[in-house]
Amino acid sequence: MAEIDGAGAAGAGHGASLAHLLDRYMEAAVFESGLADKTLSAYAADLRRYLIDLEENGVESPEDVMREDVLDHVIRLRSAGLSTRSAARHLSAIRRFHRFLLEERITNADPCEGLDSPRLTRSLPHVLSGDEVERLIAAPNTDTDEGIRDAAILELFYSCGLRISELAGLALGDLSLDESAVRVRGKGSKVRLVPLGTRASNRVRAWLDARARGQVRDKTVFLSKRGKRMSRTGVWGVVKRYARAANIRQNVTPHMLRHSFATHLLDHDADLRAVQEMLGHADISTTQIYTHVSVERLSRAHKECHPRA
Repeated sequence: MAEIDGAGAAGAGHGASLAHLLDRYMEAAVFESGLADKTLSAYAADLRRYLIDLEENGVESPEDVMREDVLDHVIRLRSAGLSTRSAARHLSAIRRFHRFLLEERITNADPCEGLDSPRLTRSLPHVLSGDEVERLIAAPNTDTDEGIRDAAILELFYSCGLRISELAGLALGDLSLDESAVRVRGKGSKVRLVPLGTRASNRVRAWLDARARGQVRDKTVFLSKRGKRMSRTGVWGVVKRYARAANIRQNVTPHMLRHSFATHLLDHDADLRAVQEMLGHADISTTQIYTHVSVERLSRAHKECHPRA
């Protein structure tokens, strides 16, 4: 039988760690799935790698896992040289794991629902146009404290290219408004310094004033109405809500704002290494995908506008 690492399945369930839930899933898989021992061992190794990736991105609860977490994980595997076949096996293991959590009523949703293997190919990221970004950021009603907070969230996503876990975990001490910079704690606890533009600084200052007027029960920058740290799901909801309000037809996500940040910088001749540093990419090849987006847009503009295209 496949070996199962960890402390065992005892006590796993609601509120249990992802590692304990993996133990519980593997125990069920050994006795109920009918999979070969070799396949079970491969699934266990694949899922341990997946959970390590989630942990490095600040995801500690199964309820916090989102579709983009799964996609980003598989894309990283492909970028590291994993074959399409092996990546498909990883995705199969992840899909079975999340289906188990849903069936056991440990989670209320399956982030892998509707996720097909063809999406393993590394497609070019979707980005917003400059007009769509302006409409999105202008959507919150800044006459309310909640609107001031949400405007600051949207501005930081786009102006700094933050991941959702980085924004949700941003602490007051990470802000250096006088130096127009923000200290970002990324994957593997790596820290990087990202410039904070004038608009973003103004939005953040306005929110800090509003933040001080309400309940404060956490040292993170962005708080819920109850004064507690905002969850990733709560931050995600902010982006979704204002994308609808701005009548943007694309499926807007926090990661799309990060993609837009990088693409728009490169469209305006930013240095690729500088963009890599701001995004917190360990490998320049990960950042280079945005150069392809820019080239694709140039090619499309040429075909649409040049008389001899």
